[in-house]
Amino acid sequence: MFFASDNSGPVPQQVLDALARANEGYAMGYGSDALSQSVADRIRTLFEAPEAAVYLVPTGTAANSLALATLCQPFQTVFCSDVAHIHEDECNAPEFYTGGAKLTLVRGGDRMTPEGLRAAIEGEETRGVHGPQRGPVSITNVGERGNVYTLDEMRALTAIAQEFGLPVHLDGARFANACVRQGCTPAEMTWKIGVDVAVFGGTKNGLMGVEAVVFFDPAKAWEFELRRKRGAHLFSKHRYLAAQMDAYLADDLWHDLASRANASCDRLRAGIEGAGLRVLTERHANMLFFEAPRDLHRALQAAGAVYYCWGSLESGAKEEPIMGRLVCDWSVTEDAIDAFVDLVKKAG
Repeated sequence: MFFASDNSGPVPQQVLDALARANEGYAMGYGSDALSQSVADRIRTLFEAPEAAVYLVPTGTAANSLALATLCQPFQTVFCSDVAHIHEDECNAPEFYTGGAKLTLVRGGDRMTPEGLRAAIEGEETRGVHGPQRGPVSITNVGERGNVYTLDEMRALTAIAQEFGLPVHLDGARFANACVRQGCTPAEMTWKIGVDVAVFGGTKNGLMGVEAVVFFDPAKAWEFELRRKRGAHLFSKHRYLAAQMDAYLADDLWHDLASRANASCDRLRAGIEGAGLRVLTERHANMLFFEAPRDLHRALQAAGAVYYCWGSLESGAKEEPIMGRLVCDWSVTEDAIDAFVDLVKKAG
């Protein structure tokens, strides 16, 4: 009953097999090998973007921070949700890699509204040389509270960014899960609705550790390459990143893994709502937030359920509602879900 994070699940056998194949013999380093070039071409095909520049990096923090640094000057600001991963969980890496650009938070949760974004943008560049200048807009799909933007919601945000001449970055750590939930293609969730740079995440969807950064306008490509090298994220044995992504793309494994994770979360949500718990996430993919009394959380975790809570379980009134997060990765079994739901019913 492990629902703590999709970072914690196992790697599919197809990926391990691909790594073993890549381990045979010799290959040029730093992305000059044939497999890395082939993977970049396949990502261009997947995104229907033949001119796109594609780069692999080992972590989501590197993908987001280096992409934003390429889009943003040190005296500018990045507009993002007030619970965005780049704000809450990356230890100021975007600020570090951009050379000090700040983040301007758009209040209202993990899905920014057009009204909130417009107000935040209009609030900057109002103090001349004394204040930060407007920079890129960063959208996260799936959001940090588990919600999925619709394409229309994303399009409304990118339209505002374009109105002010600002580039758009998509944090796609759970890119595949969002695509599956919306029933759309990667192109439909990115450049076709105004995204300039997208992260095609793999680590949270079964890979050992690799993300693809896709620049739909290659004008920034050389700068990103320099920043990736200077930031210590250009792998020498790059073929091992490429091998993971190669397996991910083969037979649409990326889509299959995300479909499994989303279906598991559907089953989990139906079960705990049927047991009387309140789910806070409106439109989930593979992650949801719920409320339960403190003593129920204690009982669930004492029985072996592993997940995160927002609030102390050690002290406080036993009936006080505490928010918990449940995340399903591709490998979660129906038995584990049903066992968790049974615990909720018994302890509730």
